[in-house]
Amino acid sequence: MVIVEDDNLLREQITSFLKATPEFYIAGSYGSAEEAIEENQFAGCQILLTDIELPGINGIELIKKIKAFNSTIHCMVLTVFEDDDNVFNALKAGAVGYLLKGSRPSKLLDAIDEVIAGGSPMSGHIARKVIDTFRIKETMHSPLLTERENALLTLLSDGFRYKEIADKLDISAETVRTHVRNIYQKLQVTSRTEAINKVRGQ
Repeated sequence: MVIVEDDNLLREQITSFLKATPEFYIAGSYGSAEEAIEENQFAGCQILLTDIELPGINGIELIKKIKAFNSTIHCMVLTVFEDDDNVFNALKAGAVGYLLKGSRPSKLLDAIDEVIAGGSPMSGHIARKVIDTFRIKETMHSPLLTERENALLTLLSDGFRYKEIADKLDISAETVRTHVRNIYQKLQVTSRTEAINKVRGQ
């Protein structure tokens, strides 16, 4: 296991706690992603436990880099961040576990065991957030719309502006406007609210 955490005291506490558990071997414990990458302990590593906010390369970018190098490594996040962007960007990067700092030590042990067994442990609040997001996407699905249009309508229902949607979907703001016009035409509505209400009512 490799641990990356810039809070020295917390890193030492986690490292000491896990070292005292016979079934876990700590290959390295680092204060930054750069240190971890330089030491290159990931080749035979089974678990990466990382914070998100790190000096220099953040935890999400670290996960992307390590997954590109070792696709079988299980990446877990331990952080204070519980906002949508960090949660879903971490999962998209390849994280299979997402725990909030303040979790009991026993919870961390259980989470590591669950990851090794093929599970995806998350703090309760994070798991609820993920479930709620999928519920919204399900609610926003319309057979009249393409997959991209449904995704865009979901973001509209979340209150995102055109530029924010463009950034999230990696398209231009003008393309967003074109999609919105197509959505309105297909649903025979004239506003965002009408479109959302119509799809939710289907």
